[in-house]
Amino acid sequence: MKKLFLNFAVVMLLPVMAGQVSGQQQSMKKNVNSKKEKAGTLPDNTLSGKEKKEGWKLLFNGKTADEWMNPGTRKFPESGWEIKDGVLSVNPATKTQGGGGDIVSVKTYINFDLTVDFKYTPGANSGIKYFVDIESNNGSLAGIGCEFQVLDDKLHPDAKLGKDGDRTLGGLYDLIPPKKKIDNGPDNWNRAEIIVRGNKVQHWLNGQLTVEYERGNDAWRALVATSKFKDSPGFGEVLEGRILLQDHGNLVYYKNIKIKELK
Repeated sequence: MKKLFLNFAVVMLLPVMAGQVSGQQQSMKKNVNSKKEKAGTLPDNTLSGKEKKEGWKLLFNGKTADEWMNPGTRKFPESGWEIKDGVLSVNPATKTQGGGGDIVSVKTYINFDLTVDFKYTPGANSGIKYFVDIESNNGSLAGIGCEFQVLDDKLHPDAKLGKDGDRTLGGLYDLIPPKKKIDNGPDNWNRAEIIVRGNKVQHWLNGQLTVEYERGNDAWRALVATSKFKDSPGFGEVLEGRILLQDHGNLVYYKNIKIKELK
């Protein structure tokens, strides 16, 4: 009888002990993440406690592309884009017939702070566009928007086109050249940041302000009138639009895509 009681007690204690172990493991994980956060070494595609409190959201969690879609099919491309090792890449090597193409955010945004880590390969071209409208004119404007240029300035011919370098890395594509930029070079991670408050916009590259402008005024419209977007009515003036990652046929990597909506 005594033995039976002891066996019963052990059986009853097992779930409690398992729960304690599970709780300890979770506590240890939180402590490890807390230490990593303080050291600035949080895993990619995660938010720190501070970022969560400030209202930041992930547009890519390193595993799925639920926040992205092709503007035409409204689905994430089956080929041409790849998710591997916590990185989202536009990868022409995986492209099959009908695959690839630009991808846009599922949600639309008005005022925001967007940060994106990107890595371009030698000679590559891509871009981060915003104020993208995929609904108007039967979707004919789906690939058009203000663009933070992602480019290998040394090897891609686009760097020498346009005027005064307005098609180079960190610039506002075909409109405003970047200034005082810091480029980590091909096969290295760079960080883009785009801040929109009403009609005022900034581009940052690796912590350095490269472009600052105001849209929707006479100066803006005069600038657009001398660009390749002169025949796009109201270019860059939509109130609310999507974020776009461009497929330009070259291998480019993206991660740590985060956005905070601003008041």
